[in-house]
Amino acid sequence: MAKAKAAGKTRQKTPRVGKRLGIKTGHGKTVKPGNILVRQRGTKFHPGHGVGMGRDFTIFAITTGTVNFRQRHGKKIIEVIAT
Repeated sequence: MAKAKAAGKTRQKTPRVGKRLGIKTGHGKTVKPGNILVRQRGTKFHPGHGVGMGRDFTIFAITTGTVNFRQRHGKKIIEVIAT
């Protein structure tokens, strides 16, 4: 008789690696152009003044200044206020 147990589908799966999504820079922090503020799937956060959005919905700073989070019409908006 075989001693080894049957290796099912669950044993063959490889662990999934996290994608490191989320907020990368907090409210009130100073940023430079090109700094990533948020990595996200879809538009959980929307870009405001001094901010751009990449093809993968990454929000990044365009100008030098401080990060500001706010809400407008029920949408979370991130902006960089120039100093």
